[in-house]
Amino acid sequence: MRKNKIFIACDSNNIRKVKEIIKKTKNSKLKIGYKFGLEFLNSKNGRDFISKLNNINIITFGDYKFSDIPNTCASAIKAIKDLNFNYLSIHINSGLEALKAAKRVSGKTKLIGITVLTSLDNKSLKQIGFNKNVKKLVLQQAKMANKAKLDAIVCSAQEVNTVKKVFKKEIITPGIRFNSKKSDQKRVVTPKQAYKNGSDWLVIGRPITRGNIQNNLKNLINHLS
Repeated sequence: MRKNKIFIACDSNNIRKVKEIIKKTKNSKLKIGYKFGLEFLNSKNGRDFISKLNNINIITFGDYKFSDIPNTCASAIKAIKDLNFNYLSIHINSGLEALKAAKRVSGKTKLIGITVLTSLDNKSLKQIGFNKNVKKLVLQQAKMANKAKLDAIVCSAQEVNTVKKVFKKEIITPGIRFNSKKSDQKRVVTPKQAYKNGSDWLVIGRPITRGNIQNNLKNLINHLS
């Protein structure tokens, strides 16, 4: 039976907490990877910790969200090659040439294109200066990701059906909540709905890592059954 795939967001700069998350989320019912965001990646001991994970054979996602000129994006990816991430992220808004430059140097690491962040909605986009709504903008970004031959896309499950029309590789979905509490997210869905919509991986942080980790994970498994 195919396992549901989850990236657990290790959103902390506390090494002890991250070790606890990894230890308490190992199980046979889900395929688990670990996403390390900017808070952890920029912490004093973050790089050293990541380098040691190569020895314990876990799936790692470096969520750097690179966004810069082509040369800088490519150089940044080269600078962290020794960490051997399975996945790395780059903002599609960096532009087609930056995406292509990053892809050329990413090697075996899968390069993920970030579309519109799940903390944004149509009102937020208008404030920034975009004249497209979320779905139209995400569709345009997905087309660009496909043109750049990226390996995966990050988008809300609310846009997965749209994205699948133009992008046939992995789709990774954040903004996952077990209930109606959105916190700082705007476009959220439940885990079951995200898989139903066609997401390949879910990114889940606080609903699992806050409180009793093992109980939270058990609740997720029950939710999906």
